[in-house]
Amino acid sequence: MTITLSEQAYDELWQAQEPAVQLDPLDPLDVTYRYPPLLGQGWCRWIQLRSGLEVEIFKARLRDRVIMRCADRPSGLHYHFHLFGQHRDRHTTVGDQEFALYGSGLATHQQFDGPAQQALEVSIHMHPTVLGAFVGDLTGGLPADLQQLVRPVDQEHYTRVGVVTPLMEHGLWQIVRCPYRGLSKRMYLEGKALEVVSLVLEQEQQVQRGSPPTMPPLTPDSLERIHQARTVLLQQMANPPSLAELAQQVQLNEYTLKRGFRQVFGKPVFEYLHDYRLEQARQLLEMGGLSVTAVVKQVGLSDRSYFAAAFRKKFGYNPSALKRKRR
Repeated sequence: MTITLSEQAYDELWQAQEPAVQLDPLDPLDVTYRYPPLLGQGWCRWIQLRSGLEVEIFKARLRDRVIMRCADRPSGLHYHFHLFGQHRDRHTTVGDQEFALYGSGLATHQQFDGPAQQALEVSIHMHPTVLGAFVGDLTGGLPADLQQLVRPVDQEHYTRVGVVTPLMEHGLWQIVRCPYRGLSKRMYLEGKALEVVSLVLEQEQQVQRGSPPTMPPLTPDSLERIHQARTVLLQQMANPPSLAELAQQVQLNEYTLKRGFRQVFGKPVFEYLHDYRLEQARQLLEMGGLSVTAVVKQVGLSDRSYFAAAFRKKFGYNPSALKRKRR
């Protein structure tokens, strides 16, 4: 089942829940909200650390696929990490042990799409002035290889998907499992949040310089298993395994699978699957004999409107154009 909501309707579901719970009696800026039962079970914890810097921890089991459609709006810096779980939006497809980096600027025509799943996500929300406060030169400007992160509110924001490294993961789990309260907690969490952000920014600078983070070469056995993972993924395209299930099937740990898949095929696992589905859909439509709805179902998608938008973005024309062309 798929539940499609406007941003307003989604917010109203949250507002209809019981009042927020203050888990830390020493910190009124640390509040936890219950996840709407209509959508699943879980909670979302918001901690404002200082003006312009917040940490959000989201843990829930989504009963159904949830699609939220948002109006255009200004966006701050947002570092969104998946310890496990998946989501897709207009610009990114993020799986287990991956993150999405969103710069400040204008978020346009956003649609957030999360499957039925167990999810644990950590988000760090940062105002550009907080990032700018760390600039060490007299000009006060960001380095050239980070300037894409801060754009005017009338310019579309920057996005990139990356792999959560072991150092990032360690810091994220420390945030989730923070043992302190009050002032100690706030200092601890701010330090950990900035530490994780610094690792993302270091990776971002390497990407912008054309030198992605160096990684040890894959062993021949791992390389063979990476190719096996691709075969399994495409064979089960209509109902693909989760990253954890795929890793288990090919007997690799998740980090090696994610790193190796991107290294070998140039894309994260589920972004590769997404593009493959669209290519298969185009071939089926060119062959004829199937309606657009049937093609969408055959390649493992369920939302025709999302498919049409993704198809148009990738190929530059609507899928229905192929049907008309064959008549």
